[in-house]
Amino acid sequence: MSHLDEVIARVDAAVEESVIIHMNELLIELSEDTALSREDRYTQQQRLRNTIAHHGKHYKEDQEARHDSLTKGGMIL
Repeated sequence: MSHLDEVIARVDAAVEESVIIHMNELLIELSEDTALSREDRYTQQQRLRNTIAHHGKHYKEDQEARHDSLTKGGMIL
């Protein structure tokens, strides 16, 4: 397995796990990985960034939906 394949597998696992801290740690690690080409490094980092952004959007939507369900008629149930 090539280094790029290993990195792709790690990014896949981090995306699947969906834990922001682990994705951020991997982003930093990839920034310092000189064994990858600039393009390959960027591609994998973008996958992580997109997942992080998507995760934040879903979290916000979930919180808003929860708030709406808890407040009916202006009162917290």
